[in-house]
Order: sequence, then C-alpha cells, then structure tokens
Amino acid sequence: MSDHTPGTTGPEEAPEASGPTERGGTPEQAASVKAPEPRDGIPEPPRTPKYAQQQGRRQPPPSHWQPQRPQEPVLARLRPATPAAIRGATLCCVLVTALLSALLLGDGLGPNLLIVAVPASLGAFYAARAAGRRLRPWTACWAVGGLALLAVPALRAAGWPVFLAVVSAIALGSLALHGSRSWLGVFLGSLGLFSSIADGLAWGGRGVHARVADSQGRLGVVLRSTGVALVLLIVFGALFASADAAFADVLGDLMPDVSMKDSPWRVLLFVTGLIGALAAAYTAAAPVRWDGITIRRGKARGRLEWALPLIVLNLLFAVFIAIQLTVLLGGYDKVMAETSLSHAQYARQGFWQLLWATLLTLLVIALALRWAPRGREGDRTLVRSVLGVLCLLTLTVVASALRRMDLYVDEYGLTRLRISVAAVELWLGVVIVLILAAGVFGARLLPRAVAVSAAVAVLTFGLVSPDGLIAEQNVQRYRDDRAIDISYLRGLSADAVPALDTLPEPLRSCALMDIERSLRSDDVPWYATDLGEARARDILRKKPISGDPVQSCMASRTGGDDGETGVDQYDPYDPY
Repeated sequence: MSDHTPGTTGPEEAPEASGPTERGGTPEQAASVKAPEPRDGIPEPPRTPKYAQQQGRRQPPPSHWQPQRPQEPVLARLRPATPAAIRGATLCCVLVTALLSALLLGDGLGPNLLIVAVPASLGAFYAARAAGRRLRPWTACWAVGGLALLAVPALRAAGWPVFLAVVSAIALGSLALHGSRSWLGVFLGSLGLFSSIADGLAWGGRGVHARVADSQGRLGVVLRSTGVALVLLIVFGALFASADAAFADVLGDLMPDVSMKDSPWRVLLFVTGLIGALAAAYTAAAPVRWDGITIRRGKARGRLEWALPLIVLNLLFAVFIAIQLTVLLGGYDKVMAETSLSHAQYARQGFWQLLWATLLTLLVIALALRWAPRGREGDRTLVRSVLGVLCLLTLTVVASALRRMDLYVDEYGLTRLRISVAAVELWLGVVIVLILAAGVFGARLLPRAVAVSAAVAVLTFGLVSPDGLIAEQNVQRYRDDRAIDISYLRGLSADAVPALDTLPEPLRSCALMDIERSLRSDDVPWYATDLGEARARDILRKKPISGDPVQSCMASRTGGDDGETGVDQYDPYDPY
C-alpha cells in the first residue's frame, strides 16, 4: 500500500507519470524506460531501443518469409465436434452389417443388397438420434429413395441399370445423412460419405476400446454365450438335416455356402461392410455441413451486355424450330430429296447434335444466372423473360431430338445405347421444366428437385427393364416383316427371355442359347437371384431349347425347313 493520499502524486511516482503509461503505453514499457541510476557520474545508456521509446511507433509489417499460422482444414470447419462414444445399438448394427456383407454379398447381387442396407440404415438412425438429430422430411425422402433404388438389383438381371441404381442409392443415402440444400451442397453431399471413412474407423475403434475396458468380465460372458449358442445350432442343425431330407434342402437353401477358398473374398466383404456402416453412422452423428461452402455470385452485368447474346440465341433457336415444323408438316420428302439422305440417316445426323445443344443450353442458363442483372425489379423481369423463352425453345429442341430418335429406332431397331441416350434427353427436358417452375415459384427447392428427378429417372429406368423393352421392340419389328439381328439379341440379359421366348424356331433357340448357358452354369442361392433370372429359369425349364443351338443359329441365317429366310443376311443394322 502507499502512504500518500489518494488523488495525489508522491515524489517516487514522478518519473513514471511522464513515461509511456501516461501517453498510452503499458506499465511494462514504463518500467523498461525508467532512467537508470548514474554510476561514477557517467549516465548509463537506456536498455530499451530508441524505436520502442517513441510515441505511436508501429511495429514493422511481418515479412512474407516468416512462417504463417496454419489455416484450419475445410472439413474441420464444416464438421461439428467429435460425437460421443458409439452406442451399443449402433455398434451391433455395424457388426450385423459386416457379417451379412461377408455371408450374402459374395454370390452376386439380388435381394441381399437390400438386406445388408437395412441394418446399416438402422445403425445410422441410432447414431443420429444419440447425437440429437431429428428426422426431417427431406431426410426421409432421400432415405426411402435410396432403399427403393436397391430394389432394382432384386428385380432386374441386366448389369447396367443395376449399376446405375446402386450408385444412385449410395448418393441418396449420403444426402440423407448430410441434409444439404444448395447446388454445391447437394453435389458434395452425395459424395460426402467417403470423407467419413477414416473418422468413422477411429470413432468405432475408440468405442470398442472403451467398452472392452468398462466391461469388467461381461465381454467374456457374451463371447462364451455366443459360442455355446453356435455350437448348439451346428450340432442340432446337423442332426435334424440328417434326419429329414426336406429340412436339409430348406437349410441348404437358406444358409450361405461358405468355403475355405472364398475366405479372402469374404474377409474383404466383411471389412467393406464394416467400413461402410461405420462411415454412415459417423456421418449421421457428425455430418459435414457442405452448405457452408458458398460460391460468390458473379458481378452483375448491364442489361444490354447480358441480354443481347441471349436474345440472339433465342432467335437462332426460333429459326431452327420453324424449319423443323416446316419439315414435319409437309416438307420432309423435299428435304430428303435435296440432301440425298434416308429418314434414318437424317434422324441420326441430328439427334446427337440436338442432345449436345440441350446440354450446352443448360450451361448457358447457369452462366447467365451467375452474371444476371439484379438491381431492380425490371432487371429480374428481364431475366425471367429472356431465360423463360430460352427454356421453352429448348423444350421444343428436346421434343425434336426425341422425334428423331423415334425415326431412327423405327428404321434400325432399339439398342442399349439408343434407349440410354433417349432417357437422358427426356430427363434433361424434365430439368428444363423444373427451371421454368423455379422462375415462377422460386429457386429455393431447385437443387433438391433436380436430384429427386435424377433418382426417379434411374429408378424408372431400372423398373421398366430396358433389356426387356429392347427385346420386345425387336421382336415386334420381326412380326412386322422387318429385319432382326439375332446376334445382338443373344447378348441381352435374362430380362429379355419373356420376349425372346415368343420367337418362332429356330430363331428362339438361337436367341436364348447364351442366356440359357449362363443360367445353367450359375447356381446361385436365393438371396443372390433376382426376379428376372428366376422368371427366365422358369420359362426355360417349361420350354427348353430344342435341338442343337449352334445348328439352330445356322438354320436361322440360311433358312428353315420351308426354305424361308429367318434373318435378313443384308440387315441394315447400325450399332449406334
């Protein structure tokens, strides 16, 4: 304490009063600039550099060569804090998913994929509930859509729609766990499940370690009980199987066929199921907020600079559509005569260009919205008017492209490539309709609406059985006395068997030869058999292939017993 009266200044404090503290400095600076005591009559130099004693002196700017502070990783900024330890219900679902993956997925795809997805979904649900997340309508929409897409492998034998359905199901499941709503959020959210693989493994490892440390002997009881139950099942199951042949057949059909030679493959499937289930559960507990990544809008352009190129493009579209209408209303034969093209060649020549025109139009719309004028109400009206007209004209281009593909298919028949690109063109038309609706009702739901339309398109594409449609269309062309390419139809999947079964002999046996051979060699259990294969086996069992299939194919090309040609040797088949 000080002996002087408050509000006065003692003689000891006089030097401090005139130092940096009075001028805005700190007490430490005041202590550092205190004049030193003279020694032997010679004053000592101050211990503080001159620039530190000057009032208001700023520190020199940091050098670029100095080490910078590390920035926070993007995922660490977007992901919430590490969730609590994994719960018992989530851990059980993860282990069940891994076991089912090892036991069921090794024989092919069918209902087993949907069976494996159920415990994985439950594990993610328990993890989200433990983290305090609620089930929202869009989350339920993505989850139900993903499970519906996994029904395609259970119904169809063709590999290409099954692949699209599985990839789309994973994307929808990832969206259900993240809950994104912006364009970039929906795109990254559909892939964000893979960003949780490492964190999910670490989270699961910490949870297992904590449970083992806290079990105090209970883990041994669980292991012993599980071992005794397995021994009882094996012993009594073997006795009952040897006592009754029907029970043995049922047990053999239900139980997976696990052999030692498949052990590495089963271990890999177990690890894959474990990693996938843990990543899904961790994402549900601590999702990455991909909507936090924002892209700044481009600098708004003036009305003339922005609208003039688009108006010119609209005029070009209008001229093209007018010519198309003229051709369709009566000038088709004249155009064919002037260009020396057949109907199919004219259709093929234009479809791919129109498909690319549709894709580029969507890119133009996206860039136009980025730099659109947005200062006043008149600017927004201009944007809606110009882009609305462009969307309507693009829909007419989509209709023209689909019409050309219809002419092309009528001339040459349906193939996988043709039905695929036609489906893509049709979906692009749906996207343009959604953009038009967003211009009227607002664009808040547009990213998620486009994602829903893509999922519905993939689901519909799988459910309608494209291989079955291809076979039906080509068989109908044959009934209309048109050419048929049996060598192409032989490469279709088992989904095409019901349509190919209606062909007369020897075309039928030739078309079904390869499919029958593949079904005969593939002895797969029930959980890896789809509905298309089951139906094809039933058809071929009731009506087997007659005679020698190779001779049937030769006869179908050279002529049958009545001397009629089964397949046109000069078939104008075009693989494109």
